[in-house]
Amino acid sequence: MQSLIHHDELGMQASSPTCHVPVLLSEIVSGLQPAPGKTIVDGTLGGGGHTGALAAQVSPGGRVIALDLDPDAIARAQQPLAALPVELVEGGFADLPEILASLSVDLVDGVVLDLGLSSDQLADTERGFSFLGQGPLDLRFNPLQGQPAWQLLSRLREKPLADLIYQFGEERYSRRIAKRIVASRRESPIRTADQLAQLVRSCIPRRRNQRIDPATRTFQALRIAVNDELVSLKSALDRLPDCLAPGGRLAVISFHSLEDRLVKHSFREDERLEVLTRRPIRPTEEESERNPRSRSAKLRIAQRKLRIAQRK
Repeated sequence: MQSLIHHDELGMQASSPTCHVPVLLSEIVSGLQPAPGKTIVDGTLGGGGHTGALAAQVSPGGRVIALDLDPDAIARAQQPLAALPVELVEGGFADLPEILASLSVDLVDGVVLDLGLSSDQLADTERGFSFLGQGPLDLRFNPLQGQPAWQLLSRLREKPLADLIYQFGEERYSRRIAKRIVASRRESPIRTADQLAQLVRSCIPRRRNQRIDPATRTFQALRIAVNDELVSLKSALDRLPDCLAPGGRLAVISFHSLEDRLVKHSFREDERLEVLTRRPIRPTEEESERNPRSRSAKLRIAQRKLRIAQRK
């Protein structure tokens, strides 16, 4: 259940400053067209970069409603955003209709979803997002909901595990990895990120000039599974257009083909929306060099139609 978090309630929860660099920041601001009096939703607060930039443009009279499943992100953002017209909500973007109803908000002028993992989460070696982490292999955005990834690894049989890694990670060596995981856990359970990363690396041939860690796809698959990410995204893409005022915009940044495919087809097939980006917007070469984690980002933007044709 989502909860509205007021700034003064977070004083004892505040954590270290963010290290996250927002992706495609100028493109998001340009695409959503924030202006005084507008209400915009940042459905993935993360480090607060998009939220802050948008909030700076909606005064006077406007506000940004920022959501995140991760309570650490909510706590971390409260001080940097305290002077801006921002309301922080612990909750998921798929529940936006209910969240808006709880805030007595009818329709909003824009929504942004940045589906990437934040640098703050990667930097936290106690939650399993970092390959170097020696804490529990958790991978949950909200550590109080659902089951951690190490439990999933401990109970899945070999074939379902291989299917999960292949489906959600698009990992060609999924069967080899699943077989090795099952064999390994008979001797000792896999409980930490570094244990899993080392195991996966041993299953995948090394290539010259390899830019990403061989364990990346397996970690992606497990993270998607424990957080039900694709289910949440599908639900959000179906529900969010009804939260937009006529002319309101929905902007989604994805980081892998599973997400981007869902967004592309949903935008094209939704009769409530007009697609504004025939091709996804990509980071500039300068941004990619400055922030390597932005390299795979794709931004798509759609607008709520002013009029929707009635079905016969």
